[in-house]
Amino acid sequence: MQSVLNTVKGTALNVAEYLTPVLKESKFRETGVLTPEEFVAAGDHLVHHCPTWQWAAGDETKTKPYLPKDKQFLITRNVPCYRRCKQMEYVGEETLVEEESGDGGWVETHQLNDDGTTQLEDKICELTMEETKEEMHTPDSDKSAPGAGAEAEDEDDDEAIDMDDFEESGMLELVDPAVATTTRKPEAEAKASPVTAASGDAEASGDSVLHTRTYDLHISYDKYYQTPRLWVVGYDEQRKPLTVEQMYEDVSQDHAKKTVTMESHPHLPGPNMASVHPCRHADIMKKIIQTVEEGGGQLGVHLYLIIFLKFVQTVIPTIEYDFTQNFNMS
Repeated sequence: MQSVLNTVKGTALNVAEYLTPVLKESKFRETGVLTPEEFVAAGDHLVHHCPTWQWAAGDETKTKPYLPKDKQFLITRNVPCYRRCKQMEYVGEETLVEEESGDGGWVETHQLNDDGTTQLEDKICELTMEETKEEMHTPDSDKSAPGAGAEAEDEDDDEAIDMDDFEESGMLELVDPAVATTTRKPEAEAKASPVTAASGDAEASGDSVLHTRTYDLHISYDKYYQTPRLWVVGYDEQRKPLTVEQMYEDVSQDHAKKTVTMESHPHLPGPNMASVHPCRHADIMKKIIQTVEEGGGQLGVHLYLIIFLKFVQTVIPTIEYDFTQNFNMS
């Protein structure tokens, strides 16, 4: 039902964008929106300070006349995504432990029982180990054992084995189990991809392997909302496109299918892409501008996309794309 509503809403917004006139006068400080010229200026600043981002022209049939032909949208490729969002969820409670001096504190992630012990200590105490003296052997115990010295002397008194006799006995031909041996793999396995074979072996043996996804990120200019808009498309380790549900695994669950929806790209043909809806971007930027000005500073419009990428990170926290310069609001 939610996907149907998003489709209808997206179609209506496309019509509204077509009818909306291009913003000519800057209203950046008043409302947090951008003109197309300001979007290009902010994009040039981003590309200069973070070269992983580049301008793209897109499909010629979808060229927007209010933007330069070679600067239709911004793109960065192969951004790593090491974890799923659900892996970031912490199960448990945190306790703020204050220092006696009152100068600071730290967060304790383990809860204490009433008697001052932790649950982990109780579980460890439940483990018991029964070992007899016969099962315990240490160098000290062997030396202290009666008759140990005599046995060692007997071993030293034995004659060394003659190497010629050892070779004639055929013992050299035996395979030492400590030595690694190699066997020829079948041709079918040899032709298999190393990555596929490694991942298959890991799954069969139950080993934990880090499966890294990658994402291509696009930033376009939304004419209706007059703000930047972020688009993402994900790939697995074999560079195969992720399904919609797989991409939603890398989106904060508070925003999946609500703030992040599947829509058609304004500059590229093909299937729908995941997009962070821009309906709140101007309001957030306006609040940031006000906060900076209240602190006695001034925010230039060229920093728009750098700040934009930082607050959008909360929607896609596991996609590690933000290598831009730091920004201080004070």
